[in-house]
Amino acid sequence: MTRKIIHIDMDAFYASVEQRDNPSYRGKPLVVGGSPTQRGVVAAASYEARKFGIHSAMSSRIAIKKCPSLIFVHPRFDVYREVSEQIHDIFASYTYSVEPVALDEAYLDVTQNKQNIKYASTIAKLIRADIFKQTGLTASAGVSMNKFLAKMASGMNKPNGMTVILPENAEAFVEALPIEKFHGIGKVTAAKMHSLGIKNGADLKLRSQKELTDCFGKAGEYYYKIARAQDDRSVEANRVRKSIGAETSFTQDLSDKQSILSELQEIAIILKQRIDKHQASGRTITLKIKFSNYRQITRSKTLLAPINDLETIGAKAIELLESVDLNEQTIRLLGISVSNLDNDDDFVDLPLLKFLSKKHNF
Repeated sequence: MTRKIIHIDMDAFYASVEQRDNPSYRGKPLVVGGSPTQRGVVAAASYEARKFGIHSAMSSRIAIKKCPSLIFVHPRFDVYREVSEQIHDIFASYTYSVEPVALDEAYLDVTQNKQNIKYASTIAKLIRADIFKQTGLTASAGVSMNKFLAKMASGMNKPNGMTVILPENAEAFVEALPIEKFHGIGKVTAAKMHSLGIKNGADLKLRSQKELTDCFGKAGEYYYKIARAQDDRSVEANRVRKSIGAETSFTQDLSDKQSILSELQEIAIILKQRIDKHQASGRTITLKIKFSNYRQITRSKTLLAPINDLETIGAKAIELLESVDLNEQTIRLLGISVSNLDNDDDFVDLPLLKFLSKKHNF
């Protein structure tokens, strides 16, 4: 029984809004984020900036070195929120089943839809046209039978493009996909897979579920399924985000204090970017440490007021680190998360309507 899932991803959303609203920014390398002089971080980069190797979560100091003429614009989350609401109103005109991922990204289940449109690809085209007409912004779309494939498809023809992966082509698509392109497989995991001779989906498909779980833990079950183009996750229309985090696994274990502190600061920068993207703040900060022997610990601190600034996040993470007796142990993973969130980017829709069609009408 085949579902019809659309993944909509706005093109360089924050940066595109700024270029839309200020004609002098158009066609120029631009980032939305903090100033290089204030240890800022890039929240979004225009496509002109991306040509210089600039991307979200990058330090603003590094970004300005890559492109000295780079334009920095302070985020206007009230504007982004307003535009995002316009876009979600468009989604709601086609289906009840909308799962927001962030202000600029969402999954839609259109297996059963409000306008009784037969093809999911038709709905995706109409949505993209509506978004451009009402906001002046472009969006890319992926259409397929599950969330994984729809997500992969939406990134294949950016910006302002659409890709459809039909059910009969799904396994062949995954088999040909380079392992580092898989959504959910990061740089460290991709490097480990390469060391095991897994370079694409076809190689991944040759491995048994036991092999993958032995090597990658619980995530191995996910890798086993997506290698076969399987993803049974539903579109959760009433999903509420409980925490925002960032973590890094290291190819070489960390042993000296300075390296640990440096990596912790880089993780804090990435976390700050994600917090900004969700226009969130939180009162509980948690430090996660996994040692070389795979023993894992966490340390948390709950504050009286919500935080979302990089300086406080970094300082509290270091404070939590100082409370841990490392005892000459080496570290293979560090992570920081913020919970007890106080944000307003969660969209609550009507209960999810579950309906699975037997036909492959994409």
